[in-house]
Amino acid sequence: QVQLLDAGGGVAQAGDSLRLSCTISGRTFDDLAVAWFRQTPGKEREFIAALWWNGGATLYADSVKGRFFISRDTSSSAVNLQIDVLRPDDAAVYYCAAGRPIASSIATMREYTYWGQGTRVTVSS
Repeated sequence: QVQLLDAGGGVAQAGDSLRLSCTISGRTFDDLAVAWFRQTPGKEREFIAALWWNGGATLYADSVKGRFFISRDTSSSAVNLQIDVLRPDDAAVYYCAAGRPIASSIATMREYTYWGQGTRVTVSS
């Protein structure tokens, strides 16, 4: 089993930066991938970014490239999501997820078995 604890959400102003963290505990796998998704009311969870735990390769949704940055901290077993230049439409509940997706499906929600509880980001303009 893999346990995820996501944190770092809160209220921020448009234009600010925010860093979310996902702390991983329990069993890990050589082919583990960790991703961030976000969800707003009435919409499906949207893929944001993913990272392969071994090797650190990353993938981003086109809509967030250049403002969102995913990284790993092996010393603390965490995957962080840095959000720069926050916009009102970044407001959502952000979830980290872990799983063993095939490479071509790393952005697909159903490929992820383990989920954090979500952390809410509110953006004031």
